[in-house]
Amino acid sequence: MAVNLTGVRHVGGAGRGGRGGGGGGRVVLVSSMAGWAGVANEAAYAATKGGLLAFAESLRYELAGTRVGVTAVLPGAVDTPFFARRGVPYHRARPKPVPAGRLADLVWRSVVYRRDEVFAPAWLAWPARLRGGAPGPFRAMAKRFG
Repeated sequence: MAVNLTGVRHVGGAGRGGRGGGGGGRVVLVSSMAGWAGVANEAAYAATKGGLLAFAESLRYELAGTRVGVTAVLPGAVDTPFFARRGVPYHRARPKPVPAGRLADLVWRSVVYRRDEVFAPAWLAWPARLRGGAPGPFRAMAKRFG
């Protein structure tokens, strides 16, 4: 919780420092699909990533009128040692873990093209939108598929 929420608060403070100055830039916050939709057996992790999404949205409003933008990156699983280190392997067939280098490239492109949200892989935007527009059917699918 300290890394995913408290530590990021300091980044947001740095972004606010751009107000009134001639500079600009982009704050990129790496959240997770777990923060958008929740994931079974990951409640605390999902809560921190969901808080990060709310932080990104609020920061966008606070920085409106400045030359500082905010991007939220929402990956599914990322191919890193995370799952092995926590002792619980990644067992889902979909989404297939995104290579870390691919995610880094998406982050770079999100800055270059000033994207507010980036899903990795991109098809994860569809279930995210389904959750927003039809939460009942989304929850039924989530229970069935994981």
